[in-house]
Amino acid sequence: MHPCLREPGSFNESYGWKHRIKIKMANYRTQLKAHGTSAELTVNSLKSKSREEAYPAKKVKRPRRAEINAEFMRVTTVPLETKFLAQLDKHSSKLLEVIRSKGGRVKEQTTRTLQVLDETVDITIRRECILKSLMIYLGEPVEHLIKENQDMQENEADQLEQATMAIFVTGGEDPSHPPKDIKIVIDGKQVLNEAPSVPTAVAMFFGLTYALNLKYPKNLQYTLEFVQKVLMELGGKKMSPKVHRLSTQLYMDPFI
Repeated sequence: MHPCLREPGSFNESYGWKHRIKIKMANYRTQLKAHGTSAELTVNSLKSKSREEAYPAKKVKRPRRAEINAEFMRVTTVPLETKFLAQLDKHSSKLLEVIRSKGGRVKEQTTRTLQVLDETVDITIRRECILKSLMIYLGEPVEHLIKENQDMQENEADQLEQATMAIFVTGGEDPSHPPKDIKIVIDGKQVLNEAPSVPTAVAMFFGLTYALNLKYPKNLQYTLEFVQKVLMELGGKKMSPKVHRLSTQLYMDPFI
């Protein structure tokens, strides 16, 4: 950034600029909607739905990964997938150190996942193991977000209807081989499929909930808060005590 554009008092010298640009873009979208010149901006609007369907996740147009990344970038000025993965990699060593230091429930429930991590150099598998271990550390069962099934054909419809918000992994029982399919479900409807990996699916899942302004499910609130506040660095510094404690540990000097 040019020195004349730096914002005194801002934690990153540009927060105010980005916030104002975000507001201007939101106002621009509102004007486009009002003039009816952009169908893409009205397809998910509550006003375009019947009274019975007028809540955010109902009949959401199924996006592609590129569209989710683009919309998230437009809303936040932050690249979704690239930053999520980069930040996860940046904090992975410290996260593992903190998780491995815990005993009791956390140690018992992460043993198998960390064993898989230790036995592979595949970055995608390692990222998945870290995300699963993170959820356990935060006290949220992995299956609340990531539902792994060998074959969903017989009862897939029933499972989807019962899943308000989740990631379904089909044919991923062997960690050394990629799953047959990874899909994201919101309000019992499949909104994205064929995600290349679980970590990417988690990024897309967060991006959708954030961009669509959906309330985080209670059984995933700490995981999604960690993704938002720590990994994506969005929404200020105010955190729940649990996430704040973990965030502090990530930046703690090991020699102190």
